[in-house]
Amino acid sequence: MMNPFSYHNPTRIHFGEGQIAAITNEIPKSSKVMVLYGGGSIKANGVYDQVVKALSEHQWIEFSGIEPNPQYDTLMKAVEQIKAEGVDYLLAVGGGSVVDGTKFVAAAACYEGQDPWDMWSKGISVKHALPIGCILTLPATGSESNKASVVSRGNDKIGYMSSKIQPVFAVLDPTTTLSLSPRQISNGVVDAYVHVMEQYLTFPVDAKVQDRFAEGLLLTLIEEGPKALTNPDDLAVRANIMWSATQALNGLIGVGVPQDWVTHMIGHELTGNYGIDHARTLSIVLPAVMKERRQEKAAKLLQYAERIFGITEGSDDERIDAAIAKTEAFFKAMQVPTRLKDVELGESDIDVLLSGLEKHGMTALGEHGKIGIADSEAILRTAL
Repeated sequence: MMNPFSYHNPTRIHFGEGQIAAITNEIPKSSKVMVLYGGGSIKANGVYDQVVKALSEHQWIEFSGIEPNPQYDTLMKAVEQIKAEGVDYLLAVGGGSVVDGTKFVAAAACYEGQDPWDMWSKGISVKHALPIGCILTLPATGSESNKASVVSRGNDKIGYMSSKIQPVFAVLDPTTTLSLSPRQISNGVVDAYVHVMEQYLTFPVDAKVQDRFAEGLLLTLIEEGPKALTNPDDLAVRANIMWSATQALNGLIGVGVPQDWVTHMIGHELTGNYGIDHARTLSIVLPAVMKERRQEKAAKLLQYAERIFGITEGSDDERIDAAIAKTEAFFKAMQVPTRLKDVELGESDIDVLLSGLEKHGMTALGEHGKIGIADSEAILRTAL
C-alpha cells in the first residue's frame, strides 16, 4: 500500500506559444525585478525581446552569466547587486541551472547568517526568500515547478530543498526550445527520463496512479526524444517533451512511493570532479544501478520491461537483461554516453568519486538507505 502523503504544488504554469506575455500581470508593477539568465542565447532567439516587452511597465535590471551547474561565486555577485539596488522580485530566464541558481540567490539575498552556502552545505532552513518567477527555455530538470535547487561551489555540487524557493509561476513556451543544440535536447530528454526512473524503479507499493503516470512519461520521452533530434523544428514534439520534463519532477509521481536517487548522487560527483554534463552522468550511472541492484528492484524491473518495452518472453533474468539493454539503446539513440570509458574515465577515477561521496555524507543511499560506499564502488565498476 502506498505511503501517506500531503501534496500541494503552488506554481502557476502558463504553457504555450506567446505565454511570456503573461509575466506582465504575474509580477506586481510595484516590484523592482532582476532578470537572471545564462550565456546570452536568449538575446539570439528572441526570448529576451519578449521579456523586455512584457516588463515595459516594470522597473527592472538584469544579471547574466549563470553557468551550467551554477557556481556560488557567480551567484553571490547577483546577491550583491540585489542588495545594492533594492531588488525584491527575481525572474529566471533559461534552463534548470539558471532556475536553480536563482533559487539560491533568492534565499541568499535574505540570509541573515555569515555565509549563505551554509543553507546548502549544512542544511540550514531557509526562513525568507525573494519571490521567483521563471521562463523556461530548456526542459530538463523540472526546477521550474519544484522546491529543489542544485548549486556548486568548486567541486562540491549540492542539492537542497525548501518550499520557500519554489517559483510562484513558470512560463513554458515550447517555441523557446527550438534554438537548442542537439546536445541540449539530448541532455534534457535524458535528465527528465532519469528523474522519472528515480521515483519509479524502486519496489512496488501498489501506487497504481503514480506508476501509470510515470510510465506515460517514460513512453512519451522514448517516443518524442529521438524525433526532437531528427525533426528539430517540430513544435508538437517540443511541447510534449517540455510538459513531460515538468511533470517528471513537480512532485506528483513521487507522492506516496519510495524513491531512489542514487544515480543522481553518484552523478553529482562526476559533474563536480570532472565537469561532465549532468544528464550524461545519469545515462552512465543508471544502467549500472539497474544491473547492480537488479535483485532489490526485480519486481519493478519486470514491470518496466513489460509496460515500457513490451518484454514478456523469457525468464525473469532474461527480461530484466532485455529491459536494461533497451534502456541503454534509448540513451544511445539520444546520443549520450552509457559507460565511464565513453567520457574517458577509468578505474583510477573511482577513488576520487568515492571520496566525494564520503565527503558529502552519501553513505546510505537508495530507496532502502542501504547503498554504502562499497555498493557505490560496485556500481561505478559496473559502469566502466
